[in-house]
Amino acid sequence: MKYLFRICVLLLFCTSCGTNKRVIDANAIAEKMSARKVARKHVAANFDKKTIAAKVKVKFDNGKTKENVSLTLRIVKDEIIWLKVTKFITILKVKITPTSVQYYSPFFKNYYEGNFLSLEKLFGTAINFEQLQNVLLGQAMQNVKKQKQELEIKNNAFVLSPKVQSDLFEVFYSVNPSHFKLEKQQIVNSIKHQQLDILYSNYKMIEGEVFPTKISIKAKQKKKYTNIGLTFKTVNFNTSVNTSFRIPKNYKRLNL
Repeated sequence: MKYLFRICVLLLFCTSCGTNKRVIDANAIAEKMSARKVARKHVAANFDKKTIAAKVKVKFDNGKTKENVSLTLRIVKDEIIWLKVTKFITILKVKITPTSVQYYSPFFKNYYEGNFLSLEKLFGTAINFEQLQNVLLGQAMQNVKKQKQELEIKNNAFVLSPKVQSDLFEVFYSVNPSHFKLEKQQIVNSIKHQQLDILYSNYKMIEGEVFPTKISIKAKQKKKYTNIGLTFKTVNFNTSVNTSFRIPKNYKRLNL
């Protein structure tokens, strides 16, 4: 679990073209609809700006350690996720691309370079750049249009789940009936008694985009747990973002 904070840190109302518009309606009702239509609307609600620049407050608690840190987040959509974690001083810098994962710590004087296979070992399941990006954008980690979905309505939300679940884990996606972004995504491994819940408790209309400004990540594994809260303080889109990254000399290389 000691790596989960690092991984989640990596993780860690809208108008569209033409006459179609998406808005945030707190009184929207999840009325009867086909699973296929809900899946299509969710995919269509995906973020469509080129860059994101944000300041984020992060709360971390695993029962043994509690930390509050600041996070600078820069995303070039589908290309780069860049992060800087600070608490008075810089603790960690991270750069993720579709093919690589890099970070270094000026505090610990160490660094890591690898690919998504190392993250797959830590998660116990395949994960890629797009899935990490989707977690931050309020989108399902899997493409819900590529599999046939079951649909239930629970707590005024559309709950999608694959008709054929994986042998390793089950996934569930709660979709908001107003803007069709996620309210929650859940991954459950009953055999290993593991559960990951990612909750989106607040969305705001920012520069024409429905964007999640409060994300809670809750991981449980038998008697252990890790909770991470992300609160976006400032968010800007389509600005010039600096994603330069260079590992200093004489830092110790880590092997995960």
